[in-house]
Amino acid sequence: MSDTTGHRPDLSAETDEGSQELEDRRSTRPDELQRETGSVLRLPEGGVVDPADIDIETGDETMIINMGPQHPSTHGVLRLMMELEGETVLRTKPVIGYLHTGMEKTGEELTYVQGSTNVTRMDYLSPLNNELVFSLATEALLGVELPPRAIWIRMLLSELQRISSHLMWMATNGMDLGSTTMMIFGFREREMVLAFFEKASGLRMNHNFIRPGGTAADLPDGWEDDVSVICDTIEERLDVYDELLTGQPIFRERVEGVGAISAREALALSATGPILRSTGVAWDLRRTMPYLAYDEVDFDVIVGTYGDNFDRYAVRLNEIRESIRIVRQVVEKMPAGDYRVQDKKVTPPPRARIDESMEALIHHFKIFTEGLKVPEGEVYVAIESPRGELGCYLVSDGSAKPYRMHIRGPSFVNLQSLPVMLRGGLVADAIATISSVDPVMGEVDR
Repeated sequence: MSDTTGHRPDLSAETDEGSQELEDRRSTRPDELQRETGSVLRLPEGGVVDPADIDIETGDETMIINMGPQHPSTHGVLRLMMELEGETVLRTKPVIGYLHTGMEKTGEELTYVQGSTNVTRMDYLSPLNNELVFSLATEALLGVELPPRAIWIRMLLSELQRISSHLMWMATNGMDLGSTTMMIFGFREREMVLAFFEKASGLRMNHNFIRPGGTAADLPDGWEDDVSVICDTIEERLDVYDELLTGQPIFRERVEGVGAISAREALALSATGPILRSTGVAWDLRRTMPYLAYDEVDFDVIVGTYGDNFDRYAVRLNEIRESIRIVRQVVEKMPAGDYRVQDKKVTPPPRARIDESMEALIHHFKIFTEGLKVPEGEVYVAIESPRGELGCYLVSDGSAKPYRMHIRGPSFVNLQSLPVMLRGGLVADAIATISSVDPVMGEVDR
């Protein structure tokens, strides 16, 4: 394309992301340069940095390149700008915002009854956890107490979701490192969990099954046998993954000592989940701030030592084993009773009653058209998603819609640890390190 003079127009301004982009080293402020390199991750307010204090040895020739956004190598529409000296990464800056979902603002225009259909699409590899945190926040504002069966059903689904998400990570991480076998294995086992979700909720993903007040329905007949088969099969095949990857010399050379981050750096960056635990910090909200009935089941918090790509792999592999252990206990301890609260202000009538009673029809109609009124107040609730601390902040003005909704997405927060992990490594290792963070861009650009 050219104008009448034959000159090609400059399109760089149309693709410019402004302050998000990585600037040339000569035009970067000393404090920003120091923060990007990871030498000082939090500067005091008003602090002054002497450029001479920044220990960065560079040659005369560096270049800034773009990596992404391209799926699947950057795990979605993630763009990284890198400053390279040869093949060594000096600085990295994630550039985000290409998904433009606006789900938090959308959530403020939906009723609390409709809210689960929105949040379930944020982290599309862990939709049930999104529904869970939104429902827990809504229930905290409502002040309702769930029946025991609803609590344990949610815990069962949450742990199966963790297994499913980590299996997906095992598959894609294997693919990023050249192991197509691991990719096939991971997808094969994940399919078993998704098939159970479809049987229970009617959908493989984005279920809208965990709702304020409980769940949409009870577990299907024969669920105990289905879950036992899933646990037995995956537990046996985890040993195959172990044999395939853990002791494989090429795999170990690609991940050991690569993408390392210290506990101090991870804490300063507010990283959570497997990233933080890989550094040796035993922080898991299921244990440190128990919710649902996690204080009634036995499981271990898996931690690493060095905070490198191998530790993050080992943490997730063994977390699948711990989730299977929790699921088996849930099957044994699952109580009988209601799967949702029997409060007419919160819960619609049983479907069969709608055909028999005009009052039930009106009740159903009002809940799904007007929504449920939530008392004024604000609340923050956090759970342990497969990627870390997933939080929901809700403000209610007494109406049927949230006045404000904000999601603390672990993928968004964890992404800022990438510049620290990539610094000093090779550009060839960047994809493996991005994979080890396990970002879901729907949660980043929510």
